[in-house]
Amino acid sequence: MMTAEENDLLCRVEGDAPMGQIMRRHWMPACLIEEVAEPDGKPLKVRLLGEDLVVFRDSDGRLGIIDEYCPHRRASLAFGRNEECGLRCLYHGWKMDVDGNVVEMASEPPESGFAEKVKVKAYPAKEWGGFVWTYMGPRETMPDFEPPAFAPTENTRVSIVKIHVNCNWAQILEGQIDSAHSSSLHSSDMRPAKVDAAKAVDTHWLRPSTDKAPRLQVERTSFGFHYAAIRRPIANANVNDYVRVTVYVAPFTALIPPNNAYNVATVLTPTDDTHTAFHFIAWSETGGIEQEAWRKFNVAQPGIDLDHAFNNLRTRANDYGQDRNAMRLGNFTGIKGIPNQDIAMWETMGPIADRTREKLGASDLAVVEFRKLMVDAARQMQQTGVAIGTQAPRIPHVKIRSFEGIVPKSTNWRSFTVAGDAEREKVA
Repeated sequence: MMTAEENDLLCRVEGDAPMGQIMRRHWMPACLIEEVAEPDGKPLKVRLLGEDLVVFRDSDGRLGIIDEYCPHRRASLAFGRNEECGLRCLYHGWKMDVDGNVVEMASEPPESGFAEKVKVKAYPAKEWGGFVWTYMGPRETMPDFEPPAFAPTENTRVSIVKIHVNCNWAQILEGQIDSAHSSSLHSSDMRPAKVDAAKAVDTHWLRPSTDKAPRLQVERTSFGFHYAAIRRPIANANVNDYVRVTVYVAPFTALIPPNNAYNVATVLTPTDDTHTAFHFIAWSETGGIEQEAWRKFNVAQPGIDLDHAFNNLRTRANDYGQDRNAMRLGNFTGIKGIPNQDIAMWETMGPIADRTREKLGASDLAVVEFRKLMVDAARQMQQTGVAIGTQAPRIPHVKIRSFEGIVPKSTNWRSFTVAGDAEREKVA
């Protein structure tokens, strides 16, 4: 059981909160590239770690991520004119470039030199793997951008479901690293079958086990931790185990065991303390799934299941579209789409889950490890200013991966999640 103080350390991300300060020292997704694809297009209003910002692509195709509010009278630049390599405020015509320079002040005499004395807060931007990434920490600590584990090369096929979720980031992350829940919550979409490994078909996934109570083993690493959910396979259970290894890459990425068609990952962008942008990702360097097919599979298509700002049309107010007749006919949840099933659980825990009232069991080992790791990381951030995942020894994220498969019982699963045993750095 967590204390209220520990729960706050884990969950709060706004202002000087240590967890938010950890996240500011990592490159994080600001939005999807598709949301700001057009030069001189509509500015995109985003909120990251409690800050209101706008993202825009200028006439030359450069990306800017700046304070939403004009430095003059604090009117919103989300309504501004994106033109001639700058974003112009509608109120008095002040114009800002992608670096936060005020390049024109229509309401001020040019000879005043006032424009040179004013600057807008601006963050760097990098396009990679379908996302616009940004770094919100001190510039003196800014690392070079590093490709994430789910987009190791520029040519990786990355398909992304995006949904804004009305709850804190930590209860979402806990859902991503909780292997046990999939055998119940997602049982109508992740079905047991006599297959040799996890398979993806058009309407659902298959897995070679009926075991709903996996044995869990966890190991901390320099990037966070990885853990195995060990189940009895349908075939040859006397000599083999079905092993699914999930990886937590601190602070906001999870690598979920793959199937035969693509790898799976999630990355979270905390909007503020009680809202989060959730990204569910299918990726592959050799095959994969097209983006619209991935969104359709997950019942998360903008304009159909979501509005065009990626807000879910299935909400607590309409019971997430739950169909009780479908439940009577055999569907476990009556809710369509793996993410929607998860969101119904996350949001109904409350904006910030009260972890002081929980009763945890053996299947919660990974959740407990996540909480211990990140509460310790928040305290380290408070005391030393050092963020988890930024210090040596470390492993490049492109070498980290999840795993699933039927293996002999004597197999050491710990060797599966990093490419190259010699590069593996275990934290004692």
